[in-house]
Amino acid sequence: MLRFWIIVFLVLGTVLGLSFWAMGTVLPARWLARGRWITAAFDIVSIALFFALIRWHSGVPEAVLRTAMIAFSMYWMAKLVLIVLAALVSLARSVHHAVFVFGDTPQDMERRQLLKGAAILPAALAAGVYGGTEGRTGLVLREFAVPVSGIDGKLDGFRIAQLSDIHLGLFFSLEEWRELLEQTAATKADALAVTGDLFDDDDMNAEAAAILDEYVPRFPKGIWFCFGNHEHFRNISKTREALARTRIHVLCDGSEQVIDGARPLWFTGVDYPRSRSVFKLDGAASLQTAMKDVPANAVKVLLAHHPDFFDGAAEQGVELVLSGHTHGGQIGFLGVPIVPPVFKYMRGVYHVGPTMGYVHSGNGSWFPYRLGCPPEIAVFTIRKSET
Repeated sequence: MLRFWIIVFLVLGTVLGLSFWAMGTVLPARWLARGRWITAAFDIVSIALFFALIRWHSGVPEAVLRTAMIAFSMYWMAKLVLIVLAALVSLARSVHHAVFVFGDTPQDMERRQLLKGAAILPAALAAGVYGGTEGRTGLVLREFAVPVSGIDGKLDGFRIAQLSDIHLGLFFSLEEWRELLEQTAATKADALAVTGDLFDDDDMNAEAAAILDEYVPRFPKGIWFCFGNHEHFRNISKTREALARTRIHVLCDGSEQVIDGARPLWFTGVDYPRSRSVFKLDGAASLQTAMKDVPANAVKVLLAHHPDFFDGAAEQGVELVLSGHTHGGQIGFLGVPIVPPVFKYMRGVYHVGPTMGYVHSGNGSWFPYRLGCPPEIAVFTIRKSET
């Protein structure tokens, strides 16, 4: 966790420094110094309040706390968008000057700064507000076909819905959890896979498990779950006890047969112990344990919270790996994450040899902001392949 908080402070510091530069590209010189001082003061106060609320939030009304956190995220994301837009405008201006402008041409720099600011600042503000509201709540449904050879009619057309990274708590209530399950059940999937980081609030986890259990009849072949790192951050013993009182299939370095046939369908799942790194893990032992009882001719679906399992799963001949953890970067453009590539597999579909892996964008977030990376219900339909 220390590494995580170091990265958080480095990111905030970098955004603060770059925003100073960005302001210089849009504000006239006579306003620049004052604007930077005001922004710096506001930044320091907002960061202090943010971490104070995280540390001493007991007694603070939930509505106040939630509003404050969302406002913080919108403000800092607006700064990030400002930096990106200012960089693009500066690059375009440099290219235009190099290609089309010859000699010294008198220019009204004050007017140029005002014109750029008039376009960039409202755009950054709009992006900041959108990402903290509709961007993080506008659920999308994504459908994928998984071609598999040698299967019979029992398995052809089998549908698996996936949810991931709900992060129950301040930004995802039990009411929203029930609504998400209702929307997922409406897909008529045969099975539901929840790939970790669901149980993220000790006061809500037991009731969340009970709500999930209510939906077992809506998925004829069951609800399947693997642990993520946030389950281990919480009181996982109580979460295990709550799950044990349900009909949910918990796959913790284990496997179960779902359908028999010419090629039986098996679900396997791996754990995510807290001792492992948030950013990279060595799950070879967990994967080997989970797969040891699976027949060689089975169609194998692996539930793994961390996408680092993709490569090992391919070596084991797994047809489909469902993962999450990355939240798809939470910020993207045209379906591509624009955050630094911390993870090898960040978002969407990947193919490692014959293995199809999917990194779910997540349904909730511990940081309440999404831009170009909406929460999703992913549905995978197994189809008979002739190859």
